[in-house]
Amino acid sequence: MLQQRIITAVVLAPLAIMAMFYLPLNTFSAVIMSVMAIGAWEWGPLMGFNNNRRRIAFVTATIILISAIWAYLPIESLWQDGQLNDLAIIVLWLTVGWWLLSAILTFLYPRCSKFWSSHRSVRGIFGWLTLIPTWLAFVSLRSNEYQLDAYHGAQLIMFLFLMVWSADIGAYFVGKSIGKRKLMPNVSPGKTIEGFLGGVVFACMLIGVAAYILEWNQAQIIKVLIVTCVITTVSVLGDLNESMFKRQAGIKDSGSILPGHGGVLDRIDSLTATAPIYVLCYVYLGW
Repeated sequence: MLQQRIITAVVLAPLAIMAMFYLPLNTFSAVIMSVMAIGAWEWGPLMGFNNNRRRIAFVTATIILISAIWAYLPIESLWQDGQLNDLAIIVLWLTVGWWLLSAILTFLYPRCSKFWSSHRSVRGIFGWLTLIPTWLAFVSLRSNEYQLDAYHGAQLIMFLFLMVWSADIGAYFVGKSIGKRKLMPNVSPGKTIEGFLGGVVFACMLIGVAAYILEWNQAQIIKVLIVTCVITTVSVLGDLNESMFKRQAGIKDSGSILPGHGGVLDRIDSLTATAPIYVLCYVYLGW
């Protein structure tokens, strides 16, 4: 299993990096929408859909909603004079509200699962609140200062990836080696408090080294380390949230498209939680 995970990661990571740096803005946005569409397809079983017709309908509705946002908020004009569009900020703050609710549902699981687990429409809305703002967050990051520097937004996304990936790697190895105290056994028995803390520390170390290499000043480094602590903590929530939905649906993985990793949702669960919050951190803090 570990060997498969490594091989898949070695193949996917360079493709993801090349896409974020070298694809034209609109092509990049379309690719991210395609990823969200796959995520919507995999969300079907989490809603209890057992036939392709309903899953296709959910995917189609997701694409229509993303396309509507794309049409109403043209990507090239998301940023004006260095400020993110007010409507985009509102959507991202609404997403923060969803993840706060998600945290409550996750911490209380299974005590508060009766209502949402018995209503497919509620689980569908949860899926849209998870996937659609993720698309908006990624295109917001990629389009930042695009006219001045076509690679600036890609660098922002790269830092997000470094935070999430390093936290995931650190949590995995620390948890495997010294993890004893369970983080949330009702939701994800394999996660430990030691693994979580190890992931945060490892991510801060890596981001600190990257900031030093880039010759950032002390204020910038402090800001980015604070953001790293926030993002790595939130990334665990994204992982736990999907674990909760999968446990309720009685499935192990969201899909099988990625050998060793499961489905697309299994790979982007942390990013769905962190990307919108990361954008807001950049809007209000900068670095």
